[in-house]
Amino acid sequence: MSVRIDHLIYAAPDLDAAVDAVEERFGVRAAGGGRHVGLGTHNRLLALGPHTYLEIIAPDPRQPEPAAHRPFGVDGVTEPGLVGWAVACDDIDRARDEAVAAGFDPGEVIDGQRRTASGDVVRWRLTSNALAGGVVPFLISWGGTPSPAISAPAGLVLESLHVEHPDPALITPRLRAVGADAEVRLAAAPGLVAQLAGPTGRHLLR
Repeated sequence: MSVRIDHLIYAAPDLDAAVDAVEERFGVRAAGGGRHVGLGTHNRLLALGPHTYLEIIAPDPRQPEPAAHRPFGVDGVTEPGLVGWAVACDDIDRARDEAVAAGFDPGEVIDGQRRTASGDVVRWRLTSNALAGGVVPFLISWGGTPSPAISAPAGLVLESLHVEHPDPALITPRLRAVGADAEVRLAAAPGLVAQLAGPTGRHLLR
């Protein structure tokens, strides 16, 4: 199974404030994105390479409260931080079956969509473990839709990503099952740590 890091998810209580803070720290301003209608969230994006990007996501005050919880634990976010990540695959149904055969079920394959500021609808398919977020990535397939990394503001590069967890022996097989090649380091609490390089130098994003 061939996969690559598709994107990292950085959740915050307020989107504009998070975009400002990321720009101040890394020297590039997130843009684009749009609204996840029905989920109660909106986002902005930053390219981290030709096929990888950072998604900054927060509750959307212009939408009514969603029927279910907002994805990635956004409802409970009080401080900005990395809450999840995705690995891209060409054949998501096959990749999901291979993960299950390897001992980890990333959930059913579901449809996702986002409405851009221009009114266009961007569509993709993903596994349902995306809704909970966490250190084990979800699978995503863009089909014929161009990767958002292509149009997102450039200037940053993802140099490394590692997982932190109190029980690495539990998490490592799950990462392997979805084809994710990430180091797992022992830590007191689960977390994701990315090193990004850009106009202001190298910084860690947690």
